[in-house]
Amino acid sequence: MVAALAAEKDVGKLRRDIRSLVLPGQRSIHFTKERDERKRLILSRFVEFGTRAQIFHCATKNDALGRERCLAGLVSFAAAQSHTKIVIERDESIEHSDRRILFREVKHHGLTGALTYSLEAPHIEPLLWVADAIAWSYTKGGDWKRRIEPMVAGVIKLSQ
Repeated sequence: MVAALAAEKDVGKLRRDIRSLVLPGQRSIHFTKERDERKRLILSRFVEFGTRAQIFHCATKNDALGRERCLAGLVSFAAAQSHTKIVIERDESIEHSDRRILFREVKHHGLTGALTYSLEAPHIEPLLWVADAIAWSYTKGGDWKRRIEPMVAGVIKLSQ
């Protein structure tokens, strides 16, 4: 799981910059559907825009457990960094589970009212496109992983 990071004062400009990369006929950028040449362009522009991201890695074959550990890690990271908002890509098939986990973790960290979260469709929140691109590149490895290095604030390895 990848979290795009942005200071509140920078979010508006960053969203506009990222939206400028959408091609006519597209509502959003879905990285896996782009050609390699366009992927390289998008990543280089993200670097130019100054985008930053935190990677949460849980090496488990159980997707549900991995997602739960990553969401818990994300809330813990947000708490430690005094972040005030988390936006997750909404997947209707697991939305109820995501909300349950986020509610539990926010409460566990004593951040009810201080840390908000929402689940959004990708075309609503351009910063989700950054997370998608970095997650794909990190997983793909090789030159793709090298290209995202300037944007990666860190990698948190979570227990299985």
